[in-house]
Amino acid sequence: MNQKVFKIEEQIEIAPKVFKMILSGDTSEIKNPGEFVDILVPGKFLRRPISVCDVEDGLLALIYKVVGAGTEILATMHAGDELDLLTGLGNGYDLNDERIGESPFVIGGGVGVPPMYLLTKHLIASGKMPKVVLGFNTKEEVFLEEEFKALGCDVWVTTVDGSYGVKGFVTDAIEDGYYFACGPEPMLRAIYKKMNGDGQMSFETRMGCGFGACMGCSIETKNGYKRLCKEGPVLKSEEVKPWED
Repeated sequence: MNQKVFKIEEQIEIAPKVFKMILSGDTSEIKNPGEFVDILVPGKFLRRPISVCDVEDGLLALIYKVVGAGTEILATMHAGDELDLLTGLGNGYDLNDERIGESPFVIGGGVGVPPMYLLTKHLIASGKMPKVVLGFNTKEEVFLEEEFKALGCDVWVTTVDGSYGVKGFVTDAIEDGYYFACGPEPMLRAIYKKMNGDGQMSFETRMGCGFGACMGCSIETKNGYKRLCKEGPVLKSEEVKPWED
């Protein structure tokens, strides 16, 4: 874990209430896709965990949605402002699992899409070509589609209302195989139930400290309780305790 001050280089709204923030600073502790940073929001006691979308040459890209008072404050900040960040947090995706294969599914839903971008870059760098599936409610909410396509991947977009891409949910655009997923729990639950293959899922939850001290983000797994900020947020499918209907 590393605590450093980062400077905002750019911030733009890329979809309704969804912002992309580019920061410069010490990114050396960010090692694996699926990790997150914890931001000290001015005027707030608890930090806000935001997944890492991309990191390169001392620049950190974060994408977040305004859902409460903390993210509302973040959305008002501008280039030149500074933020205190904890970096190198979380247990990211395991790219060394021998079951992954050559073309795993990379599945993101809503604000679960951003960390899948860095994951996809790492998978491609390791010689794999993932199949990317992005899920949103409506056409207006779609973001990062072109960025994924620019990596050379086949990309499917699903929208619940059918206003763009495949009508329905991400489960309507996937088939059996190894998968990586990030998104709201109902989406993860549906993927878990549909896919017979193995996979890895990143869970979203409220966090207190963000580094394993407060135990507030613990969830029950097949191997006992795990802290999502420390042993997660990524869990392998064989660790996940099946959801009850």
